[in-house]
Amino acid sequence: MFSFDALLQTIARQTVLCVGDLMLDEFVYGEVSRISPEAPTPVIAVQRSETNIGGAGNVARNIAAIGASCIFVGLIGDDVTGRALEAELANEPRIEPVLVRDTSRPTTRKVRFVSEHFSTHMLRADWETASAASGEVEQRLLEAILPQLSRADIVLLSDYAKGVLTARVIRETIDAAKKLGKRVIVDPKSANFEIYRGATLLTPNRKEFSAATRSAAATDAEIAAAAQDAMALTECEAMLVTKSEHGMTLVPRGGEPIHVPALPVKVRDVSGAGDTVAAVLAVVLASGANWATAMRAASAAAAVAVSKNGTAVVTPGELRRRILPHASLAAEEKIIGGDADLDERLKQWRREGLRVGFTNGCFDILHPGHVKVLTAARGACDRLIVGLNSDASVRRLKGESRPVQHERARAEVLAALEAVDLVAIFEEDTPLRLITRIEPSVLVKGGDYTREQVVGHEIVTAKGGDVLLVDVLPGFSTTSLVARAREGQS
Repeated sequence: MFSFDALLQTIARQTVLCVGDLMLDEFVYGEVSRISPEAPTPVIAVQRSETNIGGAGNVARNIAAIGASCIFVGLIGDDVTGRALEAELANEPRIEPVLVRDTSRPTTRKVRFVSEHFSTHMLRADWETASAASGEVEQRLLEAILPQLSRADIVLLSDYAKGVLTARVIRETIDAAKKLGKRVIVDPKSANFEIYRGATLLTPNRKEFSAATRSAAATDAEIAAAAQDAMALTECEAMLVTKSEHGMTLVPRGGEPIHVPALPVKVRDVSGAGDTVAAVLAVVLASGANWATAMRAASAAAAVAVSKNGTAVVTPGELRRRILPHASLAAEEKIIGGDADLDERLKQWRREGLRVGFTNGCFDILHPGHVKVLTAARGACDRLIVGLNSDASVRRLKGESRPVQHERARAEVLAALEAVDLVAIFEEDTPLRLITRIEPSVLVKGGDYTREQVVGHEIVTAKGGDVLLVDVLPGFSTTSLVARAREGQS
């Protein structure tokens, strides 16, 4: 389990080797108010334009934007577009470009004409050659890729089917990476998944997955079954299928599928969203996180990317606001006023398909042991509710001298933590009534409890939820802190 800040610190130490098809993305924005007198087509009055590093280059940009380093190997032609991309990549401080030049092909360029008022793509014009790289260029690509493997923490192959990732380049890169113990993520384009045999993770979208597995992929169960069959042939560890507004499903080989919903967002442009997902998956997995954590981060990043125009990158601040949407709220906005308020929040979160977690305590004097449990709890869910004993409840449990701080003060301190999404004060000695009402997907307590001692564990497990015990930090307890403070006073 990771706190967001700890995860970012770890990401900053990672290096991703990204290999794939580089292209220049251009966006021409304008207003459409009339039809051409020359033909029955709309006329766009151009207002502005922008260019971005696209294709696998956009994957590299997202890797760098989130704070990791990227070694990028790609292919350009001997033309103005290629030189423009070369210059753009040279200006990216976290990207180390290793570009191979092929004089026989143009550098891929895509120009999109977008209606500013309707945020609608009207037309796309492409300049490209989609044929596989020649044997001589293929060899130069491998000479550029293989020496970089030892420097990378993880390898990401971004296949746009423009000729860089030939069967030979894919095979030799995956084999060499596996010999060095490096994981390989592939964003595939080929319907023949067997050419990616031995990769750690494949990340097709639903359409690509359906074509490759010859399955309808209409339900999560169909996706899981088809993915297991495909992995038996490809020897991959897992397969992640992105499903646009329906979220994403990851199927580990021989394991249970993990589903993460798409976060609600106003979609402006889906260009490059898959690049963002692949990039964030790579850096988070390289940082040592598990599948579920990487998926939640990737889902949040995709929500940011599609809310922007063009092929966009995601910054750590933007990702933080999506993963922890309540971190910037005032404390009073996180402290619920009663059961009706709680039910309304739960209804909204369940409508969005979010995983709700719960933990509880007195939290009289907040200390690092509390923070560790809360951070781990938030890492196991999408929204964390903290049950807080009322003053009367604390007095019954701890004696008349407690609490040191009244319930509102304790609630406000808890609510100020970014890991906490909601604080619910309860009057009873235990949070059983609250747990029964919430029915959380995950119930979290410190490791000084056993599973059977955790109040509400039967309710949660009966609904298919999990009970998580977090190792406590030795030397930290509110009771000992209060005792030491009183000894100091005397």
